[in-house]
Amino acid sequence: MFEDDRPRLRVLLDHFSLVEDEREQWRVAHPLPEVLLLVVCGTIGACDDFDEIVEWGEDNLAFLRRFLPYHHGIPGSRWLRILLNRIDPDLFSNCFISWAATLRPDAPALVAIDGKTSRGSHDRANGRAALHLVSAFATRERLVLGQEAVATTSCEQDTIPLLLERLAEKDRLKGALVTIDAIACNAKTAQAVLDAGADYLLAAKANQPGLMGEIERFFADAPANLTSTVTEVDKGHGRVEERRVTVSTQIDWLSGDRRFPGEYRFPSIATIVKVQAQVYEKSRQSSQVRFYISSRSMTALQFAEAIRGHWAIENSLHWVLDVTFNEDAARSRTGHGPANMAVVRHFAINMVRSHNDKRSIKLRRNKAGRNPQYMAEIIRA
Repeated sequence: MFEDDRPRLRVLLDHFSLVEDEREQWRVAHPLPEVLLLVVCGTIGACDDFDEIVEWGEDNLAFLRRFLPYHHGIPGSRWLRILLNRIDPDLFSNCFISWAATLRPDAPALVAIDGKTSRGSHDRANGRAALHLVSAFATRERLVLGQEAVATTSCEQDTIPLLLERLAEKDRLKGALVTIDAIACNAKTAQAVLDAGADYLLAAKANQPGLMGEIERFFADAPANLTSTVTEVDKGHGRVEERRVTVSTQIDWLSGDRRFPGEYRFPSIATIVKVQAQVYEKSRQSSQVRFYISSRSMTALQFAEAIRGHWAIENSLHWVLDVTFNEDAARSRTGHGPANMAVVRHFAINMVRSHNDKRSIKLRRNKAGRNPQYMAEIIRA
């Protein structure tokens, strides 16, 4: 390993070493850190399956040996698939979360949480549902902070508190504003965010009809001195969107000591938000009204930024995984392979983004696959 490679790569390799290898050590020809480095580098280099990763590794073995020995060369794709299927996905996910925290030691200001299904992982022959993953995304830094797989017998509502608990270790969410869509608009999730040292911003939609109805009536009747409003306009690609964001901290009626079945009490609620959106596109016009609740008091402009930032998880993560990393076409279906390869893609997208040049992520991946020096720059970033 070159001396200038060592300090920058050591952190990643140290976190790889935390993943337990259950094989008998005297029989191990390909140590786990070598395998994981191969898989991550191959994924960075525009490889989307194990066969492509092995081909890339064989062509770039001299490059990989700059970092680790690879005494026995590159493992075959079948063996690589078997090993990735065996790794404990919870341990691997914790390894990723711990490593991601070193990329941005300070608590992120805005964190969006949302779920995504990897359609290609659906195994109809064995009756296995597609992998559904809940991810946390620092919207300003465009950095994946962690992920949690939704169990087949569970749902996002039960999985999000588990992800929050993992991220809360060592105060990694302290001071952040966590934004989540309507599916998690419940007191349990709100409390989990607060327990992590963060504040929540939760969307209230039709799955909370009573709550949404009361907030809607409040804004319809509230005098001007109880609300504040800001208007934003976005233009692009023949589309104009005007958003009018109105906030109020007059929430005594919502958080009072009511006692009746189905009451919607949220811990530490401080603000309610209304967003009116008008979209003009060619000859069409559409409108939408959305409502939110939050445990943080902020200006209408600050809430507008936070709500707009939440959709970065769709545009800067989910869209990139689908279009640039071909996640929906990934055919890993057995064992823990789908969950672990989803983590590998998060490793890769963080590392590719950390090398900040003028190229798109797609071009960076393609160049890294062809140019070992450029791949080294990404790994060192």
